[in-house]
Amino acid sequence: MNTFITLAIVLIALSFVYTWGAAASRRVASQTGEKLHSRPPYYGLYLVLWCAIPAAIIFIVYSLITPTIETVIIQSYFPQEVLNDAAELANQTRQVESIAGGFGMFGEPAPYQVQAAAALKNVEWIGKMALVALIAVAAVAGTLVARTRISPEFRARNRIETAIEMLLITCSAIAVLTTVGIVLSVLGEAVRFFTFVNPIDFFLGTSWNPRFSTTGHGGQGDFGLLPLLWGTLMITIIAMIVAVPIGLMAAVYLSEYAGPKFRFVAKPMLEVLAGIPTIVYGIFAAFTVGPFLSTMGDAVGLDINATSAFTAGIVMGIMIIPFVSSLSDDIISQVPQSLRDGSYGLGATRSETIRRVILPAALPGIVGAFLLAVSRAIGETMIVVLAAGNSPVLTANPFEAVSTVTVTIVNQLTGDTDFASPQSLVAFALGLTLFVITLCLNVVAIYIVRKYREQYE
Repeated sequence: MNTFITLAIVLIALSFVYTWGAAASRRVASQTGEKLHSRPPYYGLYLVLWCAIPAAIIFIVYSLITPTIETVIIQSYFPQEVLNDAAELANQTRQVESIAGGFGMFGEPAPYQVQAAAALKNVEWIGKMALVALIAVAAVAGTLVARTRISPEFRARNRIETAIEMLLITCSAIAVLTTVGIVLSVLGEAVRFFTFVNPIDFFLGTSWNPRFSTTGHGGQGDFGLLPLLWGTLMITIIAMIVAVPIGLMAAVYLSEYAGPKFRFVAKPMLEVLAGIPTIVYGIFAAFTVGPFLSTMGDAVGLDINATSAFTAGIVMGIMIIPFVSSLSDDIISQVPQSLRDGSYGLGATRSETIRRVILPAALPGIVGAFLLAVSRAIGETMIVVLAAGNSPVLTANPFEAVSTVTVTIVNQLTGDTDFASPQSLVAFALGLTLFVITLCLNVVAIYIVRKYREQYE
């Protein structure tokens, strides 16, 4: 059944249950002559919960056990020689699933594959019919049970608020557990990498050459982080030098000087920069900004590569201007007007008020905008892939080609690689390094925000 049609049927059914529950509560109140504890919509929502939760539980259980049952049924038709070969077993199982799905396969399928596909189709049809029946029975039963509990004394509002609270806790737990899962998965693979490479050589090494060779580090190549880390920091610094002054001054102008009409037009146009895909910025940097900077460098006697940290940093700075300007503008606009009026009343000019009153009061939010911009710059990939040159060398010259941590992660995980080798596992060590850097930035930002916020509370 089409997903849209299924969703429409579910929404119509829940709407009917909600309406029935609300009407039933009003009818109970009129029959008993007593005042309901909660408003009728809460009783309708209570019936919706009892209708949806049992059905959702059955659907989740079905989704978890169905793949295992179908795999067992498919493999029951396979001969013993296929069952003894794990790789061939997995391959033929996928082929049978493809045949049952109507996609076919290359070559002529074996008779047992055709039989297995037919059995799979039958099981899928029976399973779907059983699922629909079970969900319908569970939904109806849950609704009827909830209906019997409607009475003037029943605290439907409390139950609904408890359910909402549990939902919010579940969402928060999912977010936290997802973060923990990501960290643990990256940490586990990074630990495996450090069984191949000494952590001191990784964090303090100045040479990056992760190819197999006959010399150096047991023939595993060189995994020095410093060239990548310095390239990342160099491009980030250049980007912030471009984005922070322009973004902050644009925010000050839009919030303190611009008229309503100009602000109405200018701010959306500035925020359009945030919606441009980063690959477009990368192409712009590689084919327009890079050659332009190289030509300008030749004119003034500087050797500027078309692909360099300078090129990538400038374009990345342009990209993150909206992150600084839009957030800073929102924060500055929230500074109470009474602070401005008090400053003007003491004889301060507009510029003095901005420098000595508004910006210090908005500093915590501005620091948060800067932190977001730095995190965006550190994690950027496509611009540096096309504009930085992808040269992992340790250099202090911003006009030369460099590489970054994110680009190296892409390089190490691209292509036909052995994910048990240090050449691939190093990507997880690099990802863990970026996570630690971002965490440190957050800690510093929280410290600054707390320190300055106390002066204005």
